[in-house]
Amino acid sequence: MKSPLVILLLFGLAAFRTAAAQPLPAQDWPTFGGNVQSTSANPEPTGITAASLGQLVRQQVKIDGTVDASPIYLHGVSIHGAAHDVIFVTTTYGKTLALDAASGAVLWTYVPASYPQVAGTRQITNSTPVADADRQFIYAASPDGYVQKLAIGDGHAVWRTAITLLAKREKMDSPLKFYRGDVIAVTAGYVGDKPPYQGHVAVLDGASGKLLHVWNSLCSDRIGLLQPASCPQSDSAIWGRAGATIDPASGNILVATGNAPWDGKTAWGDAVIELSPDATAMLGNYTPANTAALNTDDADLGSNSPVLLGDDLIAQGGKDGKIRLLSRKAIGGTAPHMDHELQIVPTPSGTDLFAQPAIWNSQGKTWLFAADGGGTAAWTLEQGKLQQQWKNGAGGTSPFEAGGLLFVYAPAGGLNIYDAASGKRLTTLPCGAGHWNSPIVLQDRIILPEGNANAHATSGVLNIWSLPARGG
Repeated sequence: MKSPLVILLLFGLAAFRTAAAQPLPAQDWPTFGGNVQSTSANPEPTGITAASLGQLVRQQVKIDGTVDASPIYLHGVSIHGAAHDVIFVTTTYGKTLALDAASGAVLWTYVPASYPQVAGTRQITNSTPVADADRQFIYAASPDGYVQKLAIGDGHAVWRTAITLLAKREKMDSPLKFYRGDVIAVTAGYVGDKPPYQGHVAVLDGASGKLLHVWNSLCSDRIGLLQPASCPQSDSAIWGRAGATIDPASGNILVATGNAPWDGKTAWGDAVIELSPDATAMLGNYTPANTAALNTDDADLGSNSPVLLGDDLIAQGGKDGKIRLLSRKAIGGTAPHMDHELQIVPTPSGTDLFAQPAIWNSQGKTWLFAADGGGTAAWTLEQGKLQQQWKNGAGGTSPFEAGGLLFVYAPAGGLNIYDAASGKRLTTLPCGAGHWNSPIVLQDRIILPEGNANAHATSGVLNIWSLPARGG
């Protein structure tokens, strides 16, 4: 007869095996940041914990282009008649690839007709595609200024719509968003800000590809696509890593603009703008008191996208090394709003913030994680103010939280993984150098592209780290 202790040990072992055998919930990551507000925090179990980091197996997948952006992921979709867990990426010259997440095999490639003309040139994109709500289509941008709807089953283009009249000046820089049947895209400018161009928000019908409305951040009294030279002002790029931020409750669109004149009437450089879901009406606006100096000093307010913190609050980082806390109510309406920030805190190292912060809601607290070229830091929201919890001197791109771990890619190479609450570095996964690339973490996998779009390469690497059950 077994002793009570042995029975307890056997019961515990059986319970452990049962728990270990439980499959992870099927999950999609259909857009940059995982949702329309781009929180970049995965609330579902991923299978990757602090204890399992040492078991990760790395696969390097060579791909036909550089992905200087973030991937998206759909589980169990049908491609060529078979079910796959699929990674979708867009390369810097506009190829969009579907890759099997387990093997890394390319399932299909969409190549825009413009590819031979732009490959190897400065005309690039850093965009991330977005999936349709029905998981039958994705939408992708290409550096020729088009958005295309691609069938997940085989990659063919259902429609293509131009959202600029001067693609050599107006860059497809940021992720696309999808909300209630519409695709939301924004435009920016290329390095050097060579005029003429104007940042704008374009809303397209996902079913037909029809361009429904355009809001222009310069000459904003004019609707539709502008011939850039026809507007007396230039620039005002919308180029944040999250593109447009969408309020999931209302559908309102929030964007931040870069260097350009600001007059509070028709010129909205260095501003945070809130628009109606169809981008036909301005609902709110803000610019700092030193907006003219920001324009002169190339210190774009909009070097990342607005961050929705909940409870009426927005965080907006900039190239001037500051993160501004704003009230949506206080900046509401069409009357110009200058200054009156609730709080200003420095970026992690006091330098330009090019990466999109991540937002983690844990145990009743809202956390904000940000990384710049010289550091990574965490804040919690305490009584309507940001309270710093930790920081370090390791720079990075857009952070990603999953399972209480924080994943931050270092552009010089390596993926740093921290305990999100304490900031303790747990490990660094080796990988190559990059630029604005950022990871996603789900279903026993970490997926991270590497490489710099500004190197103008036509090949690249996608890293996939998996736990042994998947990595082999």
